[in-house]
Order: sequence, then structure tokens, then C-alpha cells
Amino acid sequence: MQAAILCGGKGTRAWPYTAEVPKPLLQVAGKPVLLHVLELYAAQGVHDFVLAAGFKHELISEFARTLPDDWKVNVVDTGEETNTGERLVLVRELLEDTFFATYADGLGNVDLVSLLEFHRDHAGAASVTTVPLPSQYGTLLCDDDGRVERFLEKPVLRDHWINAGFFVLDQRAFQLWSGDDLERTVLPGLSAVGELFAYRHDGFWKSMDTYKDALELTALCGDGTAPWLRSAAGASS
Repeated sequence: MQAAILCGGKGTRAWPYTAEVPKPLLQVAGKPVLLHVLELYAAQGVHDFVLAAGFKHELISEFARTLPDDWKVNVVDTGEETNTGERLVLVRELLEDTFFATYADGLGNVDLVSLLEFHRDHAGAASVTTVPLPSQYGTLLCDDDGRVERFLEKPVLRDHWINAGFFVLDQRAFQLWSGDDLERTVLPGLSAVGELFAYRHDGFWKSMDTYKDALELTALCGDGTAPWLRSAAGASS
């Protein structure tokens, strides 16, 4: 299996820390978040990567030269202004009939074997991993009279599931591609024709959208194993 990694964006929400360094190379616990993503896959047997780079792609290429010799890594400059869906199209010829895909800034202990089995068990061309929505706000629980009973600090909203960015795609999906934005057009288009299925992950997941997120992910590592490398057995369905 291969994994295509989308790592070409400008990381505007992490500005000014991304002025000179692309967001995939921002540090989490002393090493680039992109390396954490690659190690997440390598820990589960995937060592063949296609990096769809763009903004400061030359730094991504320099980084790739530091990776283990037994990994196969292709870095492709897909352009600074290219949308996520088009980046995958531009590396399509390097990808196998079925492949993993993800972003360079999301970390989760997704069971990739189970995700792949889920994908192979349905008839669709694409699978997306979903996670319960983590609220960025605290919530209040009130009784019928409006009396506040208790506060919940940033709860996980299990009635709402969001795209966690761990995909499995077949080459056939490109025949059904709609537009150039993975989130806004491609995935909705695949859904509209019944080709997209959702794999539910109930374990650890967190995206690194801002520099504050990088600090929070670093703190989660502590002195032990990073939570995205801990076993996800029983956390998905």
C-alpha cells in the first residue's frame, strides 16, 4: 500500500510561523508534524509515500532526503495555489489501484488495517474516516427552567461526525472526480453518486491547524508514547 500526503498548502492559519517554513514542517515534540504522520503509517507497515507538495516544496524535498533509506518517498511539486483535489489528480500516475491518502497535519491512532478492510468490504470507490466533532467551546447543561446544572469543558459531540482526513481511494474514483477541492466538491460529488463510505474512528484524533495546536500536540506527547501511535484496537467501526 501507498499513502499520498497532501502537504502543499500555505498554512495561513498558522501565520506567521509558516512565513518561512511550510506547515508540514512545523515542530511537534521536536520533529516536523509531517514526520509524525509518516511514522504513523510506517508503524502500521506503509513505507511508500507520495508527497504532494507546493508551498516551499524545496524544503519538503530536503526533508524527504532525511527519511529512512528503506522508505520509498516521491515528492511532487503540485503548485502553490493548487486545491487539495487537484493535488491528488496531479500525483495520480504515481499511485496504485488502491491507496491511502491524508493531510500532513492530522494525527490519529486510526487502525489502517481495519480501515482498508472496511474499504474492501463495500462497493464504493472511496472511504473517509470520520470522528466525533470536538467542540472548541464549553457547553452548559440546563434543566427545563433554565437552571444551569453543570458545565462541560469542550465536550466531544458524538451526534456529529466530521472528516478526519484518513482516506482510502481506488483509481476508479478519479473517473468520478468533481471539481478540484477535495472537501467542497470531490467528496460531496462521490457521495452524490453513492461511491463514498464513512469509517468511524472513536479513538484519538487531532488536527494541527494553528501554532497553538502544535503546542497542544507536543504537550500530549509528554514523556511517553504519542497518542497517535497507541493501539486503536476497538476504537473504530
